[in-house]
Amino acid sequence: MKTAHDLVAQAKAQTHEITLAQADEAIRNADVLIDVREADEYASGHLPGAVHMSRGLLEFKISASPELAARDVNIVVYCKTSGRAAMAAVQLHAMGYLNVSSIAGGFDAWVAAGKPTAKHTLPNFE
Repeated sequence: MKTAHDLVAQAKAQTHEITLAQADEAIRNADVLIDVREADEYASGHLPGAVHMSRGLLEFKISASPELAARDVNIVVYCKTSGRAAMAAVQLHAMGYLNVSSIAGGFDAWVAAGKPTAKHTLPNFE
């Protein structure tokens, strides 16, 4: 029986994983940067310009996005440490997407490197 770690290792072997040093350029060249973490993780902080599509709904949300219908769009995905992102990248490839990269180390590595983050704030109606 495979463990979650086995599945992540298998996914990473099939994924184009970019280093943190390569991430800035990859993000600049991407058509979309996708955060596949859960909604509460995204809300607490994310990479600037990232859109949220949690891992559990990724296939449904990307299929419902006409602007992402072309299978040659350039996609960069990330999660907390890169496991979910690798699994997401495998699924995107299975859906026919040709240019998918995952950021090694994910959000945690990004923050540890002192790179900028963004946080959506809700308006105050008081």
